[in-house]
Amino acid sequence: MTESPRSRLHIRRAEPRDDEVLGPLLIDSFLTAYARELPWVTYGEDRRKELSDCRTKREEGVVLVAELDGEVVGTVLVYPPGTPHNETWLPDTADLRQLAVAPKWFGHGLSQPLLDAAEAEAWAMGVERVSLHVRQQATGVRTMYERRGYVRAPEGDLTFPGVELAAYVLNRRG
Repeated sequence: MTESPRSRLHIRRAEPRDDEVLGPLLIDSFLTAYARELPWVTYGEDRRKELSDCRTKREEGVVLVAELDGEVVGTVLVYPPGTPHNETWLPDTADLRQLAVAPKWFGHGLSQPLLDAAEAEAWAMGVERVSLHVRQQATGVRTMYERRGYVRAPEGDLTFPGVELAAYVLNRRG
């Protein structure tokens, strides 16, 4: 029996050495995933720069990376309450952002351990909730979060030029 990639996955906090890898991973992952469900989505230079600015993300939040046999294959970001890029609409809430897995690893269940680790980081911050935003039309991603217990929260929806984001929230259990 072949060992599952998930069993070899190591999740850790991002370091400066990861910055050059994470930006391209995010862009490639998002555009590959959107090509399946939202083929009209493209990223301009500003969005690519924002996705690639890993130093700022590490300074303001917790950036996690997933490594598989020494290769960075995924990432996720958690912003604590009160940080400049936290887009939550609720008090005492961490903002989960930019979950991505390298396209060659799509379908291997690697996003679940990343989410487990991100939620653990949020709870360690002492927050009562984790919020996130998903493109309205990204039904597959929305379903993944709903299966984890995230609940639709329309009052937190965001609209930007050409982008409508659906808000979700996960309340601390127990």
